[in-house]
Amino acid sequence: MTKTMPTQKISTQGIPSQAIDPQIYALYDEYCHGAMDRREFLAKAAAMVVGGMAMAQALFPRYANAQTISFTDPRIKASYVKYASQGGSSGEMRGYLVQPISPSAKQFPAVLVIHENRGLNPYIEDVARRLAAAGFLALAPDGLYPLGGYPGNDEDGKRLQDSLTPAKLQTDMLNGAVFLKNHALSSGKLGITGFCWGGGMTNALAAELGNAVQAGAPYYGLSAPADKVGKIKAELVLHFAETDPRINTTWPAYEGALQAQGVKAQAHFYPGTQHGFHNNSTPRFNQAAADLSWGRTLELFNRTLKT
Repeated sequence: MTKTMPTQKISTQGIPSQAIDPQIYALYDEYCHGAMDRREFLAKAAAMVVGGMAMAQALFPRYANAQTISFTDPRIKASYVKYASQGGSSGEMRGYLVQPISPSAKQFPAVLVIHENRGLNPYIEDVARRLAAAGFLALAPDGLYPLGGYPGNDEDGKRLQDSLTPAKLQTDMLNGAVFLKNHALSSGKLGITGFCWGGGMTNALAAELGNAVQAGAPYYGLSAPADKVGKIKAELVLHFAETDPRINTTWPAYEGALQAQGVKAQAHFYPGTQHGFHNNSTPRFNQAAADLSWGRTLELFNRTLKT
């Protein structure tokens, strides 16, 4: 386990991230994970501290800030694809597939990108494009496709995802991994990364798929089920925020189980960060920590999937 010191915190909303009261960050985390709706979140924030309403509103994502790789970037080709998903929510899934453009290579190492608890939003699509620009065939499934797809805002996306049966939603993600691994453009080597709910799903799929997965890079995700940790064969690089008690309290037991099973895993905690620090559409974004963690993720995938 390592700790690293980010040097800069960036706001994308006009309010510096360090000016947002820690109580508002904690309240927002509760809101994001279904403890209250938007109206209750804003009301509680307004009553909590002076300026709480403005701080709370600043935390809502602005996805125009999230694009770092254009969908017209000449290094990549992006499209939406459908695939069968037996045992999932509807039997069919849709995902965002992004491939590198190469004058020579016909196949590429593959990475599944798993969204947060609100469906395939523009931030996750950009992450898929970042991976393709780095030489990976990336697929980002939309778990909300059986309900019409990501609705265009996170509030409704979270409500829709909460209405799905968790086991069927996990099956849809697992089938996405199988589809990607077997795709004609795939070399057959598979990595998985995901964020928040998707981070926990990264751990879970690494356990479910065993030898089929070579590497996993979960961001602030819940642990794999304790009785399935022994099935993990992938090398893991796990990223955690400093202030994220809901997730961080699960790590010691998970770390012990991984060590007991001989799973190669390295955890990184990033001081001065909040849950969601990689997401560049809200003030929780921390540029230095996001860059450092992403560099570590790419190093893992380059080393395990490209050789």
